[in-house]
Amino acid sequence: MRFAISTSPQRCSWDWLLEVWKRADELEIYESGWTFDHFYPLFGDSTEDCLEGWITLTALLQETSRIRGGVLVTGMLYRHPALLANMASTLDITSGGRLELGVGAGWNEEECEAYGFNLGTMEDRFDRFEEGLEVIQLLLTQERSDFTGNWYTLKNAMNNPKGPQDPLPICIGGAGLRRTIPAVAKYADHWNYGSQTMSLQDFQKRHKVFLQACDDIGRDPTEITISTLLQYSGDITATINQAEEFENAGVNLGIVSIPKNEDPSVVEKIAEGLATL
Repeated sequence: MRFAISTSPQRCSWDWLLEVWKRADELEIYESGWTFDHFYPLFGDSTEDCLEGWITLTALLQETSRIRGGVLVTGMLYRHPALLANMASTLDITSGGRLELGVGAGWNEEECEAYGFNLGTMEDRFDRFEEGLEVIQLLLTQERSDFTGNWYTLKNAMNNPKGPQDPLPICIGGAGLRRTIPAVAKYADHWNYGSQTMSLQDFQKRHKVFLQACDDIGRDPTEITISTLLQYSGDITATINQAEEFENAGVNLGIVSIPKNEDPSVVEKIAEGLATL
């Protein structure tokens, strides 16, 4: 299994985030680092501090030289996909080809109500998501693009210059059986399964659907990285055991959530443990 870090930019300082990423950049065991795309903190008091994920990622990639980075994952409803494609190409350039474009349908009702975003029905969310993926793919690969959908329209649209990665890797986050996993098979280079709260048994069920979705369109599933979040709460043995279980089930990238109550040097402690695998 390969490894990465997750540092959601909530309930922590910029100095802490920067130090974690600089240390991880020096440790080859971590191939990538990930922020998130929320404006309110998750899992607790939503009035606490939260930095914006794309700006944070941009600064972190500028301050590092090796580690790849992405937003896990960008809510399609927060930004027009043409804007997102331009953001991604620019950051791929400024980071020296180290960006992965993480995208998802979006789900946070509290944020949408606060800012006036149209979250819509579940059907709306995924119709918009799939159209957005088409728009992004066009703008990342074509000199000029036209598109007419129910949610988005392009007319002779450009996204230049494009980044050095061709194609730019796309990570789709989520575990929906009917819409998300088929979209992974069609568009993604990387599938991020669920969250820390989902079980191994749940992943195994969804992995079967993933394999079938790839087979349905003639896609080689080994072309797609599969990741999940790994927990670390002070017991590195438990993290290793979790990594081994998911690796045996088909996951090849473990993204370790770095606890905010630890000194940044914890990334080195975790790396030492993971190196024993």
